[in-house]
Amino acid sequence: MAMASSRRARHTGPPDGGWGWMIVAGCFLVTICTRAVTRCISIFFVEFQAYFGQDYARTAWIHSIVDCATMLSPLGSLISNHVSCQVGIMLGGLLASTGLILSSFATSLEHLYLSLGVLTGLGFALCYSPAIAMVGKYFNKRKALAYGIAMSGSGIGTFILAPVVQLLIEQFSWQGALLILGGFVLNLCVCGALMRPISLKEDCKTAPEFLEQGYVPETEKQDLKRMFICSPLIKLWPHECLCYCSWKEYDFLLMPGFMVLAVSVLFMAYGCSPLFVYLVPYALSVGVSHHQAAFLMSILGVIDIIGNITFGWLTDRRCLKKHRYFCYLFAVGMDGLCCLFLPILQSFPLLVPFSFTFGYFDGAYVTLIPVMTADVVGTSLLSSALGVVYFLHAIPYLVSPPVAGWLVDTTGSYTASFLLCGFSMIFSSALLCFARLAKKIKRTHLQSLTGNTALKEHIWTNGAIAYSVTAELDQKDVEFLAVDTNSFSNR
Repeated sequence: MAMASSRRARHTGPPDGGWGWMIVAGCFLVTICTRAVTRCISIFFVEFQAYFGQDYARTAWIHSIVDCATMLSPLGSLISNHVSCQVGIMLGGLLASTGLILSSFATSLEHLYLSLGVLTGLGFALCYSPAIAMVGKYFNKRKALAYGIAMSGSGIGTFILAPVVQLLIEQFSWQGALLILGGFVLNLCVCGALMRPISLKEDCKTAPEFLEQGYVPETEKQDLKRMFICSPLIKLWPHECLCYCSWKEYDFLLMPGFMVLAVSVLFMAYGCSPLFVYLVPYALSVGVSHHQAAFLMSILGVIDIIGNITFGWLTDRRCLKKHRYFCYLFAVGMDGLCCLFLPILQSFPLLVPFSFTFGYFDGAYVTLIPVMTADVVGTSLLSSALGVVYFLHAIPYLVSPPVAGWLVDTTGSYTASFLLCGFSMIFSSALLCFARLAKKIKRTHLQSLTGNTALKEHIWTNGAIAYSVTAELDQKDVEFLAVDTNSFSNR
């Protein structure tokens, strides 16, 4: 009976609808309870600073630790891959709720570092990456749109929660507000219940099936056969097939495209994090009222939604689908320019357009992160790859707010902090741009070496392995060619 239900649950490809829209709704709620709540912690910044009598740098560690811990996504991916996505998200909801409730009884910043930072952050980490990866398993043709809707929860949540949190602080103090948020994030357990597993053919192949159907390169078939014969773990196939893809689960780490994306993500994450921590304190420092400062976060959140959905819809169109890469570069670069101009915006009417612009492009590139990751590594490795990508956010998220706080304490203004953020994001965009240009130049050079391949077949060797190319070179062929162009040109 279990075997029959397993076969019924298996799909040849993502269904692009059906229960997938419930997965999108669940992911939408997960982003509200994780990313929106994390953003709203910046509203507590001034309260923590006044209550504990600490400087900017020490207080900023609270937001840094929760952001860093949230991005420990490989932990979430591990539980999702080896237990289930549902169990991981439910467990994460319980941990996050416990951390927020314990934080309401805090008597020192160190207490908040552990409860609000570590415990709540780890709970969010168990929920965030698996929920996003599940959307990728249910959608292919409308993947960017599905991600746009799912990720817009961060913006909608910020829009609603920012004024609500400010009101809760005024009515019940920061302790009462944290207690109520602790109850709110228990909704993550409901979200976890929605995450129905799906079994796709591409990631549920047994080793014999891979060998027979040509999924495994010839050079690695002998290794897999030997592994199949000798390993008792592979002889006894588990309920969910142990497949070749899981054997090579982290091969994508050595892919040049993924390595460039990873370095770019480090600089992008460094630039974007301090803005969410210091926008409210900066607005208060230039004479904006508490309610107006919270409203700036609400504006940023609701425009973030528009960026999520419109960029997701636009990059799913045929005319822009092949230009997703450059859409991502443009969005990150525009956010960097916004940060550069922020120090000269010193009134509420000027800060409102900033919140509109920064919020829109923040939503735009956040939507495209999982889409670009899927384009680089494929759907079958998306959960593990997203875990690594979001984990790479952790170090910048941990370091950048305290560094920005130290600059504010040292210089007495926010200018240096915001300029550093802006240049970091622009560098992230420029790095990807130069990498794409270099790849294009290299491809052109290799095509010139091969000459006219339209009607010719060439054989060349790399060690003991022979390769054959017929007709036009595609991207994978070019990458093979790059291994030994000199050997080929001498033929």
